[in-house]
Amino acid sequence: MTTSPSGDPSGSSSPEQGPSLPLFARLQALLGQLPSNTIGALWILLAAFLFTIMATLIKLLGKDLSVFQILVVRQAVMVAIVAPKILPGLPGSLATKRPGLQAARVVFASTAMLCGFTALIELPLADATALAFSKTFFITIFAIFFLGESVGLHRWGATIVGFLGVLIMLRPEGGGFVDPYAALAIAGAACAGMVMVILRVLTRTDPPITVLTYQAVCVGLIMSVPAYLTWQTPSLEQWALMIVMGVVSWAAQMSNIKAFKAGEATAIASLDYTRLLYATVFGAVIFGNWPSVETLIGAAVIIAASLYTVRREAIKGRALARNADGRGYSN
Repeated sequence: MTTSPSGDPSGSSSPEQGPSLPLFARLQALLGQLPSNTIGALWILLAAFLFTIMATLIKLLGKDLSVFQILVVRQAVMVAIVAPKILPGLPGSLATKRPGLQAARVVFASTAMLCGFTALIELPLADATALAFSKTFFITIFAIFFLGESVGLHRWGATIVGFLGVLIMLRPEGGGFVDPYAALAIAGAACAGMVMVILRVLTRTDPPITVLTYQAVCVGLIMSVPAYLTWQTPSLEQWALMIVMGVVSWAAQMSNIKAFKAGEATAIASLDYTRLLYATVFGAVIFGNWPSVETLIGAAVIIAASLYTVRREAIKGRALARNADGRGYSN
């Protein structure tokens, strides 16, 4: 039996109500008849497209407004959207068993967004997008050192190859220096990787609403002071673009969550790399920037290494499942 993203059996809707159902409800019923991995794939493709729109809006706004100002408005819009879920739970939604980890996550998330958004503004869209994918390899490294996870030769090899792809994209100049904004993109990816590792620990003790509340509110508060100091009065068009950016950011995150709720991570994660395709097209059409040969080669290496990692995890997961069933496995 297939399930919809909400977890309801596909046969739960009444066929007699079909013609009278609203369009959205009929769409939900149609999706409910699809395999779960297909549903997850559709959600993650939508998320990748929305994330690219968000990145494009950030790049457009960054021509005239500071990154702090963009971040504050983005967070304010997202807080307004999630407020109906946050407010009824106060003050309970702020109760955390790991305040230190919550604080660390907020700091790393703020740094990741600040570095990542700055890189988006200053680099070609495809370059910034491709460099951000190095987050996968930072997650592996941080999980080893901070979570004590065991990583085999295959995953170590994929991580090293992935970083070689990053080095190709960084394109050190004759003096050995790299583009500072490319370095910022890598720093943002590293901080985003740390956020994911911290989340693995936090979600064992704190409910999702608590994690959501701390990030939604605290990141905005951290950025409010520098935003005030660098504030420039936006035009009506810029206000509209920032509000749309906030809404799109929320929709992209929700689509991503629904994707991994509906489908298996190992089956759908690779589709997130369609972001690079979208970024290449948007960058060329809107900003007139085509990715360089180094960018394309480096991105191909990063994606290949990431896909290999995902495949190995899928094989390992199936082997562990067979072992749990008493049939044994070999890796």
